[in-house]
Amino acid sequence: MKPKILVVDDQKANRELVKTALGELGYEIVEAENGQEAVEIAKKEKPDIILMDIAMPVMNGIEACRKLKSDLETFDIPIVMVTALGDLQYKLEGFKAGADEFITKPYDKGELVLRVRNLLKLKKYSDLLKDYNEILEREVEERTKELRKAYKRLDLAYLELIQRLGRAAEYRDDETGEHTRRVGRMCEILTRALGLDDKTCRHIRYATPMHDIGKIGIPDRILLKPGKLTPEEFEVMKRHTLIGADILGGSDYPIMEMAERVALTHHERWDGKGYPLGLKEEEIPIEGRICSVVDFFDACTSGRVYRPAMDVDVVLDMLKKERGKAFDPRVVDVFFSVVDEILKVKREGK
Repeated sequence: MKPKILVVDDQKANRELVKTALGELGYEIVEAENGQEAVEIAKKEKPDIILMDIAMPVMNGIEACRKLKSDLETFDIPIVMVTALGDLQYKLEGFKAGADEFITKPYDKGELVLRVRNLLKLKKYSDLLKDYNEILEREVEERTKELRKAYKRLDLAYLELIQRLGRAAEYRDDETGEHTRRVGRMCEILTRALGLDDKTCRHIRYATPMHDIGKIGIPDRILLKPGKLTPEEFEVMKRHTLIGADILGGSDYPIMEMAERVALTHHERWDGKGYPLGLKEEEIPIEGRICSVVDFFDACTSGRVYRPAMDVDVVLDMLKKERGKAFDPRVVDVFFSVVDEILKVKREGK
């Protein structure tokens, strides 16, 4: 069955542009001219993805997104908010309404296709997980002795899903997406060496790969810029911490609560000169301090489209120099006590 895309825009030219770009890939395209029409069509057609413009008559895209995400019939349909507006406030409102992605007009065909493909993969996985949940419910009714095993499988599926969420964001500036896996594994090693309990070690392994999920809201012209960012561009880049915390916030699940704290604080500095809150020393949660060290090491020693990888020894020397400045001195000391394990993870690539 062809993937079905609902394109919502009051401008026919914009809808035609998307139809041309995605129709070539064999997707079925359904159209709506405003938010109210989109809500009605989504309930009837059950599209795999919705591309939703924000500024529309009758009902705008944010309100339509809010309605769709609050309805059990449509809440799991991925929504990509589309706008020509550059104000971060619109993006935050969109994410608060439940939007899964954001893309700016005029469309870049390559980016549009990539975003749609990524979300279709996540939707397919989500649908499989949803079907799996229904199967588990029937099994519980029929065989209560299998309950514990079923919940264990469900928990593993959930953890894999949030791992993939972190990798989805990382793919924007890391072609392999393996940085997130390595960060989680390295953070777990460091947390265990710091003497924290098993539950915290497990949580940090799955929470820290989502540290840069807020990159979803940063324009490619800034995220992938080959040269040094201007002060204004850097201010936009810094917002990924706030966007990430907003995306991950509001959950009662301990791993997601930790992921929110990590996303918000992994660029804070021990000396108080970091961002976005200017926290210092132990005001910074321990998971943020751990991720800060690991993310710095792995990011600097990994290549990106806008810069080559740095030499491992050079980066390790930088860590030593920033001990007590950018980084918690105890965390740095423990990092070097397990550096052989860290380097093994780096060599293995995951």
